[in-house]
Amino acid sequence: MRILKNNVLLRLINSYVVDSPQPANISYLWNFGSLLSVCLIIQILTGCFLAMHYTPHVDFAFNSVEHIMRDVNNGWMIRYIHANVASFFFIFVYAHIARGLYYSSYKNPRTLVWSIGVIILILMMAIGFLGYVLPYGQMSLWGATVITNLLSAIPVFGQDIVELIWGGFSVSNATLNRFFSLHYILPFLLAALAVAHMIALHIHGSNNPNGVTSNGDRYAMHPYFIFKDLVTFFAFFLVLSIFVFYFPNALGHSDNYIPANPMVTPASIVPEWDLLPFYAILRSIPNKLLGVVAMFGSLLILLILPLTDLSRTRSNQFRPAMKLAFWFFVVDFIILTWIGSQHPDSPYLEIGQAATAFYFSWFLFIVPTCGILENTLFDIATTNKNN
Repeated sequence: MRILKNNVLLRLINSYVVDSPQPANISYLWNFGSLLSVCLIIQILTGCFLAMHYTPHVDFAFNSVEHIMRDVNNGWMIRYIHANVASFFFIFVYAHIARGLYYSSYKNPRTLVWSIGVIILILMMAIGFLGYVLPYGQMSLWGATVITNLLSAIPVFGQDIVELIWGGFSVSNATLNRFFSLHYILPFLLAALAVAHMIALHIHGSNNPNGVTSNGDRYAMHPYFIFKDLVTFFAFFLVLSIFVFYFPNALGHSDNYIPANPMVTPASIVPEWDLLPFYAILRSIPNKLLGVVAMFGSLLILLILPLTDLSRTRSNQFRPAMKLAFWFFVVDFIILTWIGSQHPDSPYLEIGQAATAFYFSWFLFIVPTCGILENTLFDIATTNKNN
């Protein structure tokens, strides 16, 4: 339409959403980006509605959540949508990253897209943790106490930083106020980073399953890929509806329906399921400081992939050894998620240590080794063919 080309703002939207050329052979695995956009919009909207009735005070926070659930019109539905979409947000982002790993979407010229994506993941985890504390149930209080205490491992200034975050000498009213403010503000920063992610992607366009340039075979975003996205949108809404109306607490923790009590410690303190793999890495290392470094390092190590992947072939579709290594990595990630939910006793501790060692080895040794072997074998085959 002419209006989309004439108006300055609409012309920009048209460039990204309507006329944007996409590779013809991208599969449904490329739909997770649009699903994440939908999740972010839902979370910001439902979060704004919940904030209208929430009270960030240690004496009233738990009761204000119950008030939302029981007294506010459709408050139960808004809260359950917010809680369950948070879980789907992480399911989709892990699937989005897995697709990027499998098809080497982190390689040049999309290194900036990948780097912004890793920053988005870390910020998402921070926002998710802050939101987990707000209902101020037992797991909220003790989860906040354990996770914030990790910063005390920092030499010299650690304890001062922890007390600065707490606003006192324990998780208190000041802590809850700060967490609520940050949980409300940071999603808008996340939205800005998501826009930057899209702008960086728009420069060179999407990768495709073959890993080769597809400039000669592209279709416009609308109507082809818009309708393809709608298929997964409706599938997501269907599954989300089943969770919200029939299994609203399946992805949560039952202890969070007990009001926070600093005098009673839960039998097992665990974060939300989406942070369990990194919690398992933290617990696998006996030294507190090294454990904290390993936990943050397990996220930041994603940034070195464009440097450590030395293969000249982009897609794992044509790399049998790397394809096998990828699925080993997926299984290892699932094992770490399971270990994070268990008590740190034998044999879970030993399994967690082995899974942690494999996790870091995959990035530092397995990925570059596979690339060097593939390049060497390819060069040998080419030389033999030329001779």
